[in-house]
Amino acid sequence: MNILLKSGITLWVVIAISGCSSTQTVVKSAAEYFKEGEQAYTEKNYEEAITLWKRVKESYLSPELTTKAELNIADAMYNNSNYIEAAAEYENFRKLHPNHEKAPYALFRLGMCNFQQITGIDTDQTPVSNSVQLFTTFLDTYPTSELAPEVRKKLDAVQAMQLEHEIYVGRFYLRTEKYGAAIKRLEAALAKFPKSSATAEALLYLGKSYMLSGDKVKSREIFNRLAADYPSSPFVDDAKKFMEKNY
Repeated sequence: MNILLKSGITLWVVIAISGCSSTQTVVKSAAEYFKEGEQAYTEKNYEEAITLWKRVKESYLSPELTTKAELNIADAMYNNSNYIEAAAEYENFRKLHPNHEKAPYALFRLGMCNFQQITGIDTDQTPVSNSVQLFTTFLDTYPTSELAPEVRKKLDAVQAMQLEHEIYVGRFYLRTEKYGAAIKRLEAALAKFPKSSATAEALLYLGKSYMLSGDKVKSREIFNRLAADYPSSPFVDDAKKFMEKNY
């Protein structure tokens, strides 16, 4: 083989090797992927952050970083409004790390995933009931947590939504002249949620239902309760006008 041919082969091999090395994927450490995920998260590139933190989990090199990545993935999904996926991640975190210092936070966020899916009093109430159950569980399990005051506010809010839904149904029965059904529904709701922010409204429609059913004595009793317990409520004036017209 002549010198020129040998030189050509050698040059081709060098180029080929160089080309292959330039296309190789650079493998980064778990710490590097985690830090890049934090940067992406800060910039609200949540999908990218999730991808990077999943690489941390797949590395199996740092249990501490893996645990942080698990919770961060859930947070990124939550902030990206992927509440169903986030709920699954928070629940998985709680199962894997029941005694972790962030377990209360994961339970709170699990409740919030359901809270964020609430769409109204006239739609599917599953997210409402799930929120009540999860927030109640939180307060029973972590009553002294720094998150407890916020959870209590959220629980009060969703319980008010539950009562508002019952009022919505009660008003339907009232409007369709099914006064017995309205009374039964509203009485049960008031017994379950006696101190809700929607109690005054429930009392108004309960009083109306009794009046229109023919029980004026019970109606007056309910309206007196409304006026005594909620004197500044606008529903008191509504009750007075209704009484003047129908008593």
